[in-house]
Amino acid sequence: MKPFMDDNFLLSNETAVRLYHDFAKDMPIIDYHCHLSPQQIFENTSFANLTEAWLYGDHYKWRALRANGVEEKYVTGGEGVSDYDRFEAWARTVPQTIGNPLYQWSHLELRRYFGVYEIINEKNAPAIWEQVNAKLATGQFKARDLVKMSNVEVICTTDDPVDSLEYHIAIKGLEDFDVQVLPSFRPDKALEINRATFLDWVDKLGSAASATIDSYDALLDALASRVQFFDEVGCKVSDHALDYVAYAEASKDEAAAIFAKALKGEMVSLEEEKQYKTYTLLFLGRLYAERGWAMQFHINAARNNSSRMFGKLGPDTGFDSINDSPVAYPLAKLLDALDTDDALPKTIVYSLNANDNDVLGSIIGSFQGGGVPGKIQLGSAWWFNDTKSGMLDQMNALANLGLLSRFVGMLTDSRSFLSYTRHEYFRRLLCNLLGEWVENGEAPQDMELLGDMVQNISYRNAKAYFGF
Repeated sequence: MKPFMDDNFLLSNETAVRLYHDFAKDMPIIDYHCHLSPQQIFENTSFANLTEAWLYGDHYKWRALRANGVEEKYVTGGEGVSDYDRFEAWARTVPQTIGNPLYQWSHLELRRYFGVYEIINEKNAPAIWEQVNAKLATGQFKARDLVKMSNVEVICTTDDPVDSLEYHIAIKGLEDFDVQVLPSFRPDKALEINRATFLDWVDKLGSAASATIDSYDALLDALASRVQFFDEVGCKVSDHALDYVAYAEASKDEAAAIFAKALKGEMVSLEEEKQYKTYTLLFLGRLYAERGWAMQFHINAARNNSSRMFGKLGPDTGFDSINDSPVAYPLAKLLDALDTDDALPKTIVYSLNANDNDVLGSIIGSFQGGGVPGKIQLGSAWWFNDTKSGMLDQMNALANLGLLSRFVGMLTDSRSFLSYTRHEYFRRLLCNLLGEWVENGEAPQDMELLGDMVQNISYRNAKAYFGF
């Protein structure tokens, strides 16, 4: 029987042990998609206590707390509830999460950052609370300290086209912080023409671009202006939350007429929405290709399922799930429309529905080329898929249908500065997968070849792919 989470945790054979410790462990991290706050990074936020560092904003943990029967006031905070009360509720919940990656992640987070090796439970909660809070009080565990401790080289945050990027610009001037913190262009609000907030957002875009947006041409010009601004600040990647993949052919005149309806406050039909989204997304894709950016599609999330809790807490609070909308036809048509014009940028496609892995893995093979290794990527296992089985399923699908060796590797997709341990978790699984192939005689025990592959997937592929 192996000890609980020892140095060879998740490594089941000698080849895996060598690959992880000799090749993967010390590679820098490129976090090319996350939701960290650039303001917190610039201001070097201090955390008053463990709850603030560990539980605030972490809807993975919030979902587990609710499933364990914890009252909402102990999950997201409420009158009369202290941060210790919330921490103690999590300490009671952790033992019930065995089988969920949260059990192992929680222990990794306490071990790697704070040197706490106790197995978390209600009994030792007070001691853990005091031990970690004492370290936080030293002033050596601020936001930038945690990033440095994680050996992070690049962070790509998620940013609206209307954002000023003032904190990204300010971070560049920090003398004691050499981590690149770059924006990602996330124009979801430009595409969601039927949302109640659409017109207000268009006004904000106009202000950001110093333009009056009274036509579709004006909208496209404003988006192009913001792409240029993001590029000047160092942006290398866009990101689109495609909860469903829309494809409906449309001319510019048709898209303009649909936009004009929305400007007048009218709802547009589903087919018109698809036409508007398609034309606008293709326009943006061409802009990305011109600048050498990578385009990301995050597909098949069902958001804000509980309207009651959405009304109380808003988005990103743990009430989303996996969607099952069709992917194959509309995605292939979108990529083909850009490829036909020789304007297909480097693209990463992710689906929150793991049933889409093989579909996506086969689609990307139709659009590789242009002398770019892995130009079209099957994105890493994210959100509900960043489990042991989810990561392995994604890597196996990519290996079966494409080139695992050209994979750009893991991301955090997180709002927590403690979540970089997920890269360690991923690297251990990657090394174990390759080690199993060696042990089964499916791959040679060529440590130079395999070690290079591990380091490429862990770090070098992403560095080259995005051009950091």
